[in-house]
Amino acid sequence: MKNTLLENARKAARELKDERVIYGASPFTEHDTYLYKEGNHFRLFDKLGSRLMSINGVEGAYFAVWAPNADKVSVIGDFNGWDRNSHYLGSRWDSSGVWEGFIPGIKKGEVYKYHIVSKHNDYSVDKGDPYALYSEVPPRTASVVWDLDYKWNDSDWMANRHKANALNAPYSIYEVHFGSWRRVPEEGNRPLSYREMAHYLADYVKDMGFTHVELLPIMEHPFGGSWGYQTVGYFAPTSRYGTPEDFIYLIDHLHQNGIGVILDWVPSHFPSDAHGLSYFDGTYLYEHSDPKKGYHPEWNSSIFNYGRNEVRSFLISSALFWLDKYHIDGLRVDAVASMLYLDYARKEGEWIPNIYGGRENLDAISFLKRLNEVVYGAHPDVQTMAEESTAWPMVSRPTHVGGLGFGMKWKMGWMHDTLDYMSTDPVFKKYHHDQLTFSIWYAFTENYILPLSHDEVVHGKGALIGKMPGDEWQRSANLRATFGYMYGSPGKKLLFMGDEFAQWKEWAHDESLEWHGLEYISHYGVQKWVRDLNHLYRNERALHELDFSNDGFEWIDFHDWEESAISFIRKGRSTDEVILVLCNFTPVPRYGYKVGVPRGGYWRELLNSDSDIYGGSGCGNAGGVEASHEPAQGRPCSISVTLPPLSVLFFKSS
Repeated sequence: MKNTLLENARKAARELKDERVIYGASPFTEHDTYLYKEGNHFRLFDKLGSRLMSINGVEGAYFAVWAPNADKVSVIGDFNGWDRNSHYLGSRWDSSGVWEGFIPGIKKGEVYKYHIVSKHNDYSVDKGDPYALYSEVPPRTASVVWDLDYKWNDSDWMANRHKANALNAPYSIYEVHFGSWRRVPEEGNRPLSYREMAHYLADYVKDMGFTHVELLPIMEHPFGGSWGYQTVGYFAPTSRYGTPEDFIYLIDHLHQNGIGVILDWVPSHFPSDAHGLSYFDGTYLYEHSDPKKGYHPEWNSSIFNYGRNEVRSFLISSALFWLDKYHIDGLRVDAVASMLYLDYARKEGEWIPNIYGGRENLDAISFLKRLNEVVYGAHPDVQTMAEESTAWPMVSRPTHVGGLGFGMKWKMGWMHDTLDYMSTDPVFKKYHHDQLTFSIWYAFTENYILPLSHDEVVHGKGALIGKMPGDEWQRSANLRATFGYMYGSPGKKLLFMGDEFAQWKEWAHDESLEWHGLEYISHYGVQKWVRDLNHLYRNERALHELDFSNDGFEWIDFHDWEESAISFIRKGRSTDEVILVLCNFTPVPRYGYKVGVPRGGYWRELLNSDSDIYGGSGCGNAGGVEASHEPAQGRPCSISVTLPPLSVLFFKSS
């Protein structure tokens, strides 16, 4: 077979009159072709794209690209003056659709594209490399020949991250948009580089007590205003902030500081930019040809063809690439609902039912299950997380019991209900009490993350603090209470940058966060509250160990709608691990408020959101209360406490 391949390649080269490309030295084997066409090749990043290598002592780069409907493919770049007729690739003999060839003299840093002449429609186009490791800084669009030359220093983290990523571990995620977290006004308001960000971010996250950082899509994208959600480079970190090695340095440094890294990953759609995946070889290669299945009306983008084996291999290879090469600890999969439903964002007559007449996207369901099986099979110490906004069942349950196989799922219903409730004037909150209590009814049907994400502070929605009712003091108190309720509730936590210090302005992707606000107690106090919540959440097993089990939660009283107050217990595996959480969502303090508790003794007040150190009124319980043996609310003992205005209190028995 190899001799046949070499002879066919040489014949193709003679026909093209191109002696500047060496054929037949391919790392892409017959077995690779078999797996690729079967949809089970998950390490395509080791086979396709550009690879620096040496053949018989000759240094250069091997190029390989999938373009099955091309008539000719050539590599163009600065090295040949962008001459489309200079360096042709050869088509493989095995019907894989892969074009390949070795070009001597190519070095790291060379920019290039593929010029593709289609068999159809007299179509030709210059395309970036779908498997490029690096690209030019936008708005330039060429790919860059690169390798990942870096010596990692995170061996301790990698050896032990199974503990940090376990489902019973504390997960407090700080969601970050890289380009706007912090900027340098003295230098034209430029964003930080990867290496600059590494130290600032690690120090801040460590001090604040977050366990993980989640980066909005960092993969290469042409339009900054998409925040990365219009991805073109599924194997390349954006060059806006530095090289791939610079990005590795960021991850490495976070790991050395005990901080996990989660990437926002977008397999749901891709943009139609000419240099990207769209209409790649003069045909709808990565996307569906019918716009009823291949066009996304909500985002004006293309939808992947999940039923095509080569596309499945491409996407799953991308997921494994970030886990393998960049030591990523988790993938947050964007817009899963848009993948699951054929009629998502479509009106009647604008979508095509599946073979059974239903609205479920069977190919996407199969893809998601396979994705999770492969990811957890290769990296059992990472997590995948689904942004899934519907009631699709068993999203975070294993595939062998019928689930989609994700490790966790965003609890979008909790987020909407909570923000609706907290934004209601306290006078009317008692009529909306069910918005606080309803989510507990389904809290343990999935492994939930409680998200207060970037989506809640954009597109005219305003900042979180701006959603809160009342005067300035009440708004800050309401926000502290929101965070306290969040950290007390079962489920992992996610908070978008800026919310932790009550940024007043709606988030803007091209501006820095309002760090100057920390000069004021209304902002600094909220930040200190979040810091203390994080450390309490991490240190108290009762607040995280059984996040996904109803054994870890117990209502004391959810009926007190008249006072807009709730009380509940969080429990760990040990019977000694019990935390009492009390919430008062009105600006009226409640004195002598009786709460049933499971045991007598002294109940120490661990945190009080109304403490003056957070900008509160200083109302509280002088450090704790002694329980009496007077039964209440079905418990053998009770405590009489002061519930401060707009507050959340945490107690623990001694």
